[in-house]
Amino acid sequence: QVQLVESGGGLVQAGGSLRLSCVASGRTISNYAMAWFRQAPGKEREFVAAITWSGSSTYYADSVKGRFTISRDNAKNTVNTVYLQMNSVKPEDTAVYYCACDQSFRAAIRTTYQAMDYWGKGTLVTVSS
Repeated sequence: QVQLVESGGGLVQAGGSLRLSCVASGRTISNYAMAWFRQAPGKEREFVAAITWSGSSTYYADSVKGRFTISRDNAKNTVNTVYLQMNSVKPEDTAVYYCACDQSFRAAIRTTYQAMDYWGKGTLVTVSS
């Protein structure tokens, strides 16, 4: 089992920056692709960004490309953490952001909700105009 806990959400003005963190526990995630999804009020959960197990490849939704950056810390003897650096945020980025784990061993990035095996409880990001 993998437990995921997100943090770093909050209120930010449009054009500002925020960094989300996702700490994994229970089992190492160093062999699994990780992703961020978000869900705005009244909307379906949508893919935001993903990163391969090694960190060598990333993939972004068109809506955040060039503004958000996903990264991960897989170093031995450190806490497995995944980050989402959010720059130049917009009011439409307002949502609950979820960290997710695809436990397919060293698999390529997948971006669908159904491909994820573990989820955090989310952290709320509110962007004011």
